Amino acid sequence: MNRQKRRGLFITLEGPDGSGKSTQSLLLARYLEGRGYEVVRTREPGGTSIAEALRRIILNPKNRISKVTEVLLYEAGRAQHTAELILPALRKGKTVICERYTDATLAYQGYGRKLDIRMVEELNRIGSSGLEPDLTLLLDLDVREGLRRVRKVSGGKMDRMERESLRFHERVRKGYLEIASREPGRVKLIRVKETPEKTHLEIVKVINKLVK
Repeated sequence: MNRQKRRGLFITLEGPDGSGKSTQSLLLARYLEGRGYEVVRTREPGGTSIAEALRRIILNPKNRISKVTEVLLYEAGRAQHTAELILPALRKGKTVICERYTDATLAYQGYGRKLDIRMVEELNRIGSSGLEPDLTLLLDLDVREGLRRVRKVSGGKMDRMERESLRFHERVRKGYLEIASREPGRVKLIRVKETPEKTHLEIVKVINKLVK
């Protein structure tokens, strides 16, 4: 069967701030394109004009946003992103690589903000139209090191979420690790290496077991 006539692969990259998701998304896209896959790279929050507008609201450090408002803004962006970009691409047989998706909301708003986990899971189901990744690559590294990298890359201009307390970011990482332990079939833990290239090689090992 022609690959392009089948539903495409949905791959997400997750991890604490500073774990290198954008870099690894780009390297993975290039790798898969080299193997003949048609790839769409995207991110959350964002990916479409409406979702990108919501991203600017959510991440603006000047905005004071309640926990519930925050999770609903994330889900509103996801609903638009999924309907407008992700699902159409998958139906065309394309491989979608997305930086953050439902696991991020569970980790950041569920574990980080301490919102009710079942509520967040239900909101995720609604916002994603029930779509689940075929594979999630969880990039894991020490929280302090991740935030150090963020400060270095941004020149100290950190967004609203990045500016949260160390304890918040520790809870987020713990949440991610718990998600990985519950869903080992879908979520593959990738320890971030000294260089992006070494981390990419670890990702390729996982990818090669999934794609032919």
